[in-house]
Amino acid sequence: MTSVGGASSGDWPAQATETVENVVVAVRDKSVKPLTTVARAIVYGLVAAAVAQVVLVLSSVGVLRLLDIYLFPRRVWASYTMLGGIFTLAGLFLWVLRRPRSKG
Repeated sequence: MTSVGGASSGDWPAQATETVENVVVAVRDKSVKPLTTVARAIVYGLVAAAVAQVVLVLSSVGVLRLLDIYLFPRRVWASYTMLGGIFTLAGLFLWVLRRPRSKG
């Protein structure tokens, strides 16, 4: 058989298969891998946010119980007031640190 373009003419199915495979690999590398990375980041971020929220709630309940039992026995209102004051001060601190929205 004669050689066309450096390959035998009977080898065109293998060349076509290799070309299709190269195109598919290139498309996957350019689109699927970055999308997979973004999807993983979103999922891990949501899981981390959910765990942080649960830890915050359980920590608040634990601190409230400790205050109620050891610091202010049988005066739960004082425990609520102290914990509320701590959260209020933390919120005010974060409010002061905020950045104004850009106009645009």
